[in-house]
Formats: sequence, C-alpha cells, structure tokens
Amino acid sequence: MSPASRYTYLGPEGTFTEAALRTLPEAATRELVPMVSVAAALDAVRGGEAGGALVPIENSVEGGITATLDELAFGEPLMIYREVLLPIAFALLVRPGTTLADVKTVTGHPAAQVQVRKWMAESLPDAQWESAASNADGARLVQEGRFDGAFAGEFAAPVYGLEPLATDIHDAQNATTRFVLVGRPARLAAPTGADKTSAVFWLRDDHPGALLELLQEFAIRGVNLMRIESRPTGEGLGRYCFSVDAEGHLTDRRVGEALMGLRRRCLNVRFLGSYPRADEVAARVTRGTTDAEFLDAADWLNRALDGRA
Repeated sequence: MSPASRYTYLGPEGTFTEAALRTLPEAATRELVPMVSVAAALDAVRGGEAGGALVPIENSVEGGITATLDELAFGEPLMIYREVLLPIAFALLVRPGTTLADVKTVTGHPAAQVQVRKWMAESLPDAQWESAASNADGARLVQEGRFDGAFAGEFAAPVYGLEPLATDIHDAQNATTRFVLVGRPARLAAPTGADKTSAVFWLRDDHPGALLELLQEFAIRGVNLMRIESRPTGEGLGRYCFSVDAEGHLTDRRVGEALMGLRRRCLNVRFLGSYPRADEVAARVTRGTTDAEFLDAADWLNRALDGRA
C-alpha cells in the first residue's frame, strides 16, 4: 500500500486507540500500523510515511492527553480531520489459570490507574501497581510473566494469549476517551452544521485580564468554548499557551472572526482544524451571530461609507 493508505496509531496492538481507529469505516481499507508513542505516530505522518494517525487527545476522567496536546502545539504543523469518542471500560487480563488471589502485581497505562483505583482498593487491596507505556503494552508484560495482571481492553486478551479475570471495570460511569485523526494540513472540508474547531494561542504579554481579553473574542461573537487547557511553553515558569476547542467551523463567520481577533492580539495562533463532531450535536447559534447577520452588518457598514445607511 502507498503511504497515503497507511494509518498509524498509538500501539502496540490491542490498545483502546486501535479499537477507536477500527470504528472508522475507512480503516477497513487502510494498513494500520502500531507505533511506540504518540510522537512516533504523528512523526510518521509528518515524514510522509502515513496518510493519517489516530491518537488520544482527551479523557473524561483525567482531562487532556499532554503528549498529544504538546505535539500538536509545538511540533511541525498538522491538522485534525475528525474525532472518535470511545466508551472506556477495563478488564483485568491474566495468564490462563491465574486466580484473583494470585494477582500481586498489576500494570497498565497511568491513565488507567485513575479509572480503576477504587476497584483495586476493594478487590486487590495488596496488589502493587507499576505503570506501562500503554494498556496493551501492560498486557504484553503480563504475557512475558513480568506482572500478574494488566488493566486493558477486554479485546486485547486474545492478542496476548491472556484471559479476562474481571470485566467492565471503571470507577467513573460513562468514562469516555476522545481520539483525533490527524493528517498533514490541507484545504478544509465543507462544514456539516455540527462541527468543532481546534486551535492553540500564545499570550503576547502577561498582564491582568490578558486571558479574559482573549476569551472575550469568542464570547462577544457567541462562540461556545468546549475545552480550554493551559500548557507550559518551556520558555520559563509562568509562560503558557492555551489549547481550545470551539463549537462551529472556521467558515462560520462568528468562528472565523473570533480567530482573527486572536490573531490580532496574540503572539501566535496555530489553527488545528475544523472537523465534524463525533456526537453530531449542532452548534448553538445565538441571536446576532448567524452568518446572515454578520453579512447584513457588513452590508450596513458599506452603505454607511457610501452615505446610504
């Protein structure tokens, strides 16, 4: 297959990321290649070795996935083309014949520990936890005999010759992880009416109300922010950039003008893409912020300049 027909993902085989990727219809016609890290998956796209990469970006329990947020903010520019929402529940995977009393050491991705902590306290109070690079990698370590159990997706069990000793483990109900399909920057697809726009912006200088001033660029245009997170820039204590998701598409006048406002005020703005929302919920458009009303206001201004208002 050509690189364009290849998708990379956070591996190894059996991760929740692979499960999310396989929900995409086009995955059936792509070569799916596991990578050792988020950075490696994205670098394959940057280097032209793959047409896209699916990586986790946000979890409903733990928040943003910092490795992905930082790669999109500071690495060579890429663009988000779609998102996938995957409900998350864990299974305790063990080697055949293992009982609950045999489980003294367990492993999994650090994000998994947050979601199974209460279950462990009740069911495995004396078990020792050690983090793995991914949940599937934890399963591999159990297969190799280095741990007694791993918290991973139940679907990973046959991949590594393990058995699920307990299933449907989750401390938080309705836990969900959001994944994004990322590719090289290209012309935007047309809006669907249920879209999301992602961007990163850097403050020009730190002063009282600096962040509020920038958020008002969204507020006064009726653009709802669905997520905002600060990330250190690495340039010293107190130096941050802000990653945001907003309702709407860049071609929506309210969204485009909000980002133009940020561009005027910020040291830098990185556009990360406008793409369909996985939940297909249409953006809420308040009175005075529709495209028709923006166009009417522009027409009024032109008539005023001509003395016809």
